[in-house]
Amino acid sequence: MDEGVGDPRLTAEGEVSLARLALDDNELSHAADHVASALGAFPTLPEAHEVLGMLVSRPDGGPELWPLDGELYVGTAVARAHALAYQGQYAEALELLVSAQGHEPAMRWADAPWVLDPATPARIEPGDLVSVFARLFRVMPELRQDDVRAAFTPYLALARNMTAAHPESSWLWWAASIYLRRSGEYVEAAAAAERSAQLEPSDRADIALGYALREQGRTDEALAALQHGLTFDPKNLSLYADIAGLLGTAGRLDEAIEWTDRALAIEPGHDCSLVERHGLRYRRDGDVNELVAIADLRRSAEPDSHEAQHADAELTDRSRQTWLGGIAIPTEAVINVLGQFLENHSPGDERPQLSLAVSSIEPPSALLSVEKVAPGSDVTFNEILTPDPRQPAVLDGRPMRQIEVAVWSYDGTTARPAVAPPSEAGAQAVARVADWEWLHLPAAYDRAVLLADTSLDDLLGVLVHPVLPPSDDLAIWPMWIRQLQTWACLGIAHHRTDEAWPDSTRRKVLADLAYGPEDWVTESATLALIATAWADPATREDVAELVGWRFMAAVEAARERPLTILESLAQLVLATPAMNSSAASLARDVLNLQTEAPEPAPAPAPAAKKRRGWFRRG
Repeated sequence: MDEGVGDPRLTAEGEVSLARLALDDNELSHAADHVASALGAFPTLPEAHEVLGMLVSRPDGGPELWPLDGELYVGTAVARAHALAYQGQYAEALELLVSAQGHEPAMRWADAPWVLDPATPARIEPGDLVSVFARLFRVMPELRQDDVRAAFTPYLALARNMTAAHPESSWLWWAASIYLRRSGEYVEAAAAAERSAQLEPSDRADIALGYALREQGRTDEALAALQHGLTFDPKNLSLYADIAGLLGTAGRLDEAIEWTDRALAIEPGHDCSLVERHGLRYRRDGDVNELVAIADLRRSAEPDSHEAQHADAELTDRSRQTWLGGIAIPTEAVINVLGQFLENHSPGDERPQLSLAVSSIEPPSALLSVEKVAPGSDVTFNEILTPDPRQPAVLDGRPMRQIEVAVWSYDGTTARPAVAPPSEAGAQAVARVADWEWLHLPAAYDRAVLLADTSLDDLLGVLVHPVLPPSDDLAIWPMWIRQLQTWACLGIAHHRTDEAWPDSTRRKVLADLAYGPEDWVTESATLALIATAWADPATREDVAELVGWRFMAAVEAARERPLTILESLAQLVLATPAMNSSAASLARDVLNLQTEAPEPAPAPAPAAKKRRGWFRRG
């Protein structure tokens, strides 16, 4: 049947027609298969349920027409569930629907009259209903999308109906409270938890009440409920962590940390409390080593374990900031001018050539962005200030490193690529993984392993020969170049990982790029060094030295001339494990100074006045 291709309802109707034909020929097995296919495509189709009822009501029919063996199709499980319900086996039927719900959460598997019938829960033992909801909690996603919320609505009716059918069951009121809260019904959830506690005082009821009150913003009452839950089990360490999380959400960080300390006094290695404490300390003190400790716990935990998931979630929540979770926005004058130009540019307009005069040399990657957006533009620089940004980094007037790998070379004030373009395969490999944000640095480092087999020449070539972006929107060029550079450098961090770090090719190349001529590549290479340190504790001391001294050179240069990447480098310093405390303090001073400074005026064109450096001697 081609009629229903692309339309689930039409597909299901076609399957029902075939099921009726098979039934007329007394081919029950074939009819059952077509009913399963219909329900799998459109689970609420009345005609499918009608034919299913006809099959089940026959003496030779029943749930056995949809056996649970071999490779199970979800439609088969759903059909069997409804067949079981026809025979009054509601508990087993609900368990099958819940299994299907976990397989495809947005499908309305449970939207059936018998599930919604207020009389159904009365026909099921309370213990079996609790078991059904316990399974449901394990597969239940966040109900943020409308289709997912609609698919889970029948279970909300079931939760309400089961407490009406079994009003003296403390366990059912508790299960209803959990489901109501996760469905957004916070007031009703709190009332259900209170009823559970009235029928049978328990820590589970107190915890459910605390969660429901927390969602209403009633912090003190939620705290009291959770603390009362500890009277039933003073060593419930997960509850200590929950109390700490509640206090942390309320901004009461010192109190929250105290609760994690209490838990760890009972069990020093309690993973949940360790993760919570590190996250709270980071929020209070801003010390990235606390996040690194969470990353270490994540790495040592079993993959997909609760411990690994908790660490991953906490790390993600705390990494929503520049470089920890995404790329810094460029701040160069030429980029500002480019932005002003694009504000007045329509997609179909011809791209004019720009003529700009800027006070001092800016990163060549910024100029590359201008060239990609407005080919043939003329950018001139009024003067070359010292220390010369075209040269490798210096400190106290002396080069800090003998550079062998550089991707830019200068002819006067004009920067040109110093490496060959990448192969098409290499360029596309980087483009496929490139993004401007990530969950956290360990996740970015792990994703970049996809570039481990990309040649070093290709990764270097991508830095200065960007492939076309995935959109025709000219405004994405600056960030697209930064994305490619960042991920190419993260790829270099995976180059020949069998080599010991101190003498490795990846360390040498990344350090050369970080200490080479001043550019966006400086930031990208520095980030790749830092990501390596997050992943490999043995590299941390060395990376902290490399990043710290590169930052000190930038600070010294900024005393004499504009340095557009200084703020970004300061953020990178604060993302570096085991960073020297003096360097970290200086980085905070840089960022605080930037925060306190007035908003800069839009970059003028065609000429810009000389901008002062961000630091002054003394």
